[in-house]
Amino acid sequence: MINNPWRGLRGLPADVWIIVATSLVNRAGMMALPFLVLYLTKYLGVSASLAGLAITTYGIGGLITGPIAGRLCDRLGTFTVMRASLALTGVILLLIPLAHDFRLVVVLTFLWAVAADAVRPATLSGLTETVPPEQRKAAIALNRLSANLGMSIGPAVGGFLAMVSFPMLFVVDGVTSLAAAGVLSALLWYRARNAAPRLPRPAPRESARSDAATKSAVWHDRAARVLFLAVFLVGVVFMQHQGAMPLYFVRDLHYRESFYGMLFVLNTLIIVAIEVPVNLAMSHWPHRRSLMLGALLTACGFGAMGFAHSSLALAATVVVWTFGEMIFFPASTAYVADIAPAGRTGEYMGGYASMFSLSMIVGPWAGTASLDRFGPAATWAGVFACGLLAVGVIAAARHQPSAVLSAEPR
Repeated sequence: MINNPWRGLRGLPADVWIIVATSLVNRAGMMALPFLVLYLTKYLGVSASLAGLAITTYGIGGLITGPIAGRLCDRLGTFTVMRASLALTGVILLLIPLAHDFRLVVVLTFLWAVAADAVRPATLSGLTETVPPEQRKAAIALNRLSANLGMSIGPAVGGFLAMVSFPMLFVVDGVTSLAAAGVLSALLWYRARNAAPRLPRPAPRESARSDAATKSAVWHDRAARVLFLAVFLVGVVFMQHQGAMPLYFVRDLHYRESFYGMLFVLNTLIIVAIEVPVNLAMSHWPHRRSLMLGALLTACGFGAMGFAHSSLALAATVVVWTFGEMIFFPASTAYVADIAPAGRTGEYMGGYASMFSLSMIVGPWAGTASLDRFGPAATWAGVFACGLLAVGVIAAARHQPSAVLSAEPR
């Protein structure tokens, strides 16, 4: 008899499914950010460089809000932060089409990032606090599946809306953010009313870190700093799908934009089909092995673009870095949850989330600038080297006394 590869999801608590449902609704309407540059250049008539400034502003807002939102999660609760983030995001998105001055749009974009990116540490904290360590990768992978399903809807619908009315992108995105806040509130109310049993929070895990490291802030924790550096480096590589990758495919290799879009359909299909089973199968792998494999596949996938020119070869590179993405990000999130002291998971997830915002600021800019100045071969070689550096950082961590990367999830 063939075993069901999804059977490991049966024991996940209700809180995980509540977060997954909320993420699906929220991401299904996420369409404003992918079209922000086009909105600014085509609708408001600003230059491409100024439009890029708005994207940088969004990244800075996310970088600032991550640690703050993480601490609020520990003090107020993850669901309180999630609900506030979704509601405020909805309101700000509805205000953006009313602003016609670019400076005001930039201010609102910053506030949008501060509100919207607060949901990331809240989501990660909620997913990892309510499940035992051996189920964390599965819970994170399930939420990523939900988010990718939503993202397969939002930008596609946004493409059609953009042809009719650019402001409608923000209206629909804002309404769905408010709807996600409503779904979250309704599901929490239903759970409370029916007194659904909840798993107790896992007991604090023992680790090899010193008591001083446990009592200090996340940025003084050597194990966390090492991981954050690796996450930043992998993030710089991964963010090339928004930076050098589209420019290289369309401008340099002369493929249509539709081909570039279809590669993301391929990426989404792979994630939806096998990310959860893959992470269930790897749930007992040592963190170090999963992180190194994920970082290496991400580096190889993007680095191989320097040699790939045919459509089939380019699709193969996407398959490789998709596997890296599916392995590295759930594993790194689970590791953060494992090393976080009891009651401070949100703080650690806030620091972790800020690395994504930092890589969003640095990665696309560095990739496109390198492509213009040094050409494709040097750019993709540099991207590959950045990924290998992340692998090296993770490998070196095994020799540090505070690191628990080689330990299996417990």
